[in-house]
Amino acid sequence: MTVFDHIEFHNHEQVLFCNDPSVGLKAIIAIHSTSLGPAAGGCRMFPYQNTEQALTDVLRLSRGMSHKNAMGGLPLGGGKSVIIADPSAPGKQKLLKAFTRFVQNLGGEYWTAIDIGTTQEDASFMHQHCDYVFALIDPSKNRHDPSWFTSLGGLVSIKAVVEHQFKTDNLKGIKIAIQGCGKTGAYLCELLHKEGAELLVSDVRESAMNVMVEKYGAIPVAPEDIYSVDADVFAPCAMGAILNEVTIDQLKFSAIAGLANNQLATLKDGERLGEKGILYAPDYIANAGGMLYASEDIFDSNEQERSIKRIHGLKDTLLNVFKEAELTGKSTQEIADEMAENIIHSGKRKTEDLSPV
Repeated sequence: MTVFDHIEFHNHEQVLFCNDPSVGLKAIIAIHSTSLGPAAGGCRMFPYQNTEQALTDVLRLSRGMSHKNAMGGLPLGGGKSVIIADPSAPGKQKLLKAFTRFVQNLGGEYWTAIDIGTTQEDASFMHQHCDYVFALIDPSKNRHDPSWFTSLGGLVSIKAVVEHQFKTDNLKGIKIAIQGCGKTGAYLCELLHKEGAELLVSDVRESAMNVMVEKYGAIPVAPEDIYSVDADVFAPCAMGAILNEVTIDQLKFSAIAGLANNQLATLKDGERLGEKGILYAPDYIANAGGMLYASEDIFDSNEQERSIKRIHGLKDTLLNVFKEAELTGKSTQEIADEMAENIIHSGKRKTEDLSPV
């Protein structure tokens, strides 16, 4: 099987396999589309079991970025990269430096940032060797952690599903189960607590979960039990592909809106959720807040108010998706994919489109 035949290929424009034996770099850069503008998406470092697993991940993530940027109204295409390595092993900076050479050679067709396994310190290091790194933190320029803005988008999305299902966006007393208490999950807990929501939290790291319990009075849930708890909304904020035939059978939630990428294992799982009457907020809309803020780096701009306005606009985007899904009988994921593809296919690459919008 070739890359072109891969089930997740979906007409990618470029898939670049990066190899530097001098430092042991093996990486993949996937550019799904540049129809709306240069491709943008983070760099994930993960010890994949094999190249096939890494390729599947980067192709799914890249296409998701195309859809995220399109639905977020950004003049950007979608791309993603993965480095096949353990981020905790020695020699990380040598790998990142070698990786940036490949990004630089693309001449701005692809902009990279952080993802799982890469940190803000890594982004700053990559920026020393590459012009095409975004989502940088620089307090002197009023550039802050994009993770908080990702979580703000999560809050907006949870309000959207609650409004659709319960006819109110008041979260007081709404029970929300959060899977993953990392940076974005923790920020989301903080925002939801301020809104008066009742929190149930789960994380494979007991220490991270306990912080949420102590700070916000959250109820701790064992990782294996999070799918079957009684709550109104489920917010997956950890790894992807967690909504599948096995887990969906356990769900008792009315709605799902979380920050993890690629939450559905397959498109069929979106249909399964609909059949159970569970409203699903497509992840690349729900987690778009960080991108809407961080992309200002690409345009050499610092319009934070504009970013926040766009993030709050995600609510109307989701409500439109939910309405269309009801009218057509299709899953919300299928409707969102169709909307995103229509935007991408109607786009024309023009230099004036690359200015801030």
